[in-house]
Amino acid sequence: MPVNKSNHILNTSSNLLGFCLVVLTSLKISKYSAETMIDEFTGVTTILLMASSILSFWSIRSPNEKRTLLYEKIADYIFIVALLFIFLITFMISFSIFF
Repeated sequence: MPVNKSNHILNTSSNLLGFCLVVLTSLKISKYSAETMIDEFTGVTTILLMASSILSFWSIRSPNEKRTLLYEKIADYIFIVALLFIFLITFMISFSIFF
């Protein structure tokens, strides 16, 4: 029996989406976004987290079990990539590494 991860992906990705929006807003307010690439990485991460949220929601709502599993698998992979981007952003901010 497959484990339903969609609820967890939806909850976590929506929370991390809020984190990304706070980071973007902070960068724009501090006029720091013109000097770094952090806002570009955060924008990509935001899009990935939105896609993951939408796909996990579709997975929950889909009546077709094959589509449910497909949406969940895609949402899971996109979520992992978004987590890697968040790690990169946090690393860049923490150690003042700017591209």
